[in-house]
This record gives sequence, C-alpha cells and structure tokens, in this order.
Amino acid sequence: MTGKADDRQAGDAAHGDAVIRVLVVDDQILIRAGVAALLRAAPGMTVVGEAADGAEAIALAAEHRPDVILMDIRMPGLSGIAATERILEHAADPAPRVLVLTTFDLDEYVYAALRAGAAGFLLKDAGPQRLLAAIAAVAGGDTLFAPTVTRRLVEAFSRRPEAAPGPEQPAPAALDALTGRELEVLRLTGRGLSNVEIAAELVISEATVKTHLNRAMTKLGLCSRAQAVVVAYESGLVTPGAGR
Repeated sequence: MTGKADDRQAGDAAHGDAVIRVLVVDDQILIRAGVAALLRAAPGMTVVGEAADGAEAIALAAEHRPDVILMDIRMPGLSGIAATERILEHAADPAPRVLVLTTFDLDEYVYAALRAGAAGFLLKDAGPQRLLAAIAAVAGGDTLFAPTVTRRLVEAFSRRPEAAPGPEQPAPAALDALTGRELEVLRLTGRGLSNVEIAAELVISEATVKTHLNRAMTKLGLCSRAQAVVVAYESGLVTPGAGR
C-alpha cells in the first residue's frame, strides 16, 4: 500500500465511519493544492490522492476507491469527461460520486459530464463552505444542485441539433423495459421535481419514489439522478420548455 492509502486508514480511524474520502483532480497545481489543503483541514474528510490529469485520476480512483471525486473538466490529455466515463464504467459498487469543477455554469462540457454520470457540478469560484457542503451532499447520495437547475442546463443543450441521443444513451425503445410507474417517476424527475414533490404528485411515499427511480436507473444503466434527467430529455420523455 502507498503512503496515501495509509493516510486514508489513519483518517478513518480518527474520524470513524463518517469520514468522506476525496480524490482531487485538477491540472492547475495551485487550485489542486489549495482544495486538498482545505479538505485535509475539514473534519470528517480526508484526501486519498491528487491527480493532475484524467489518466492519473483513473489510476488513483481504482487504487483508493474514493467516495467523492472532484473532477476538473478541461485538462490536457484525457479530459475530465472521458475520465468520468471510464471511472464509473469500471468502478466497484458503490461507485464514487463525481463532482465536476467548472468555470462556467452553463458550459456545454458540464452537460457532457452529466451525460457521463457525474452527480453534479460546482463553479471553481465557489467559497470553501460551499465546496465542503457540496462534497457532503453528493457523498450522501444527493445531487449538488436543485432539480430546476438540472432542467435549465439540459434544456439549454437539448435544443441543439447535435444533442440527439448518443450511442451510450438509451434509445426511446429502451424505456420499454420500465414499468408504468417507473416511467412516470422518471418523467417527473426530468421535469425537475424533487422526490418529495413527485411523491405528492403521485400520492405515494418518498421511499417508494426512490425505489422506482433507482429501479429505472438500474434498468437503463444510469448512475446519477442528473444522468436520469438527461435521458428523460434525450429520449423524448420530456420535451424542452415543458411546464411542471
């Protein structure tokens, strides 16, 4: 084992089961070092590794199995999008939650990262407390941003002619594998409703909503709520500009 792995074990012992193991990926050393220093000083978090590019991120993710990966999008060589796809494709269960870092909140690269399975995105100029809260949120299984923000992002790019379903995304026929209730939960998720709002709309419990959504995502080979929203749009289940 490397020293970084030993550090992770020491952090686990110090903070207990609640410790969040984070891999920091950014080609800019000052940003990477600053973020890593912040996380090392935060209670309940530990840095298992730092990567300067996508290829190194893939190797460290396989070695250390972090809970959360802070992934820069634009890097020389292998991009953060490609790295996210490969990491999630080969990750053991539970897969890490990928939180992409970007400069622009409607960058088309962010859309591609969501399609690849990222759990959400964070602007690089976000403050320290926002960053720590974001990591804790995605580590707990939540999306980083409100469903309405996801919808705004998807709508902005699903209107583009080149935004047709890619080979890695389910074609509309793939939705035939879903039950009627799973399809309805996926549709409402794509429209930007939270689990609580979906439960109220369908008059079912929030736990039942989560069960239907998780089953739908499993059948479609999806690994994040944001990715489910993208599929809902690209499959035609939800159309851009549709009201709630």
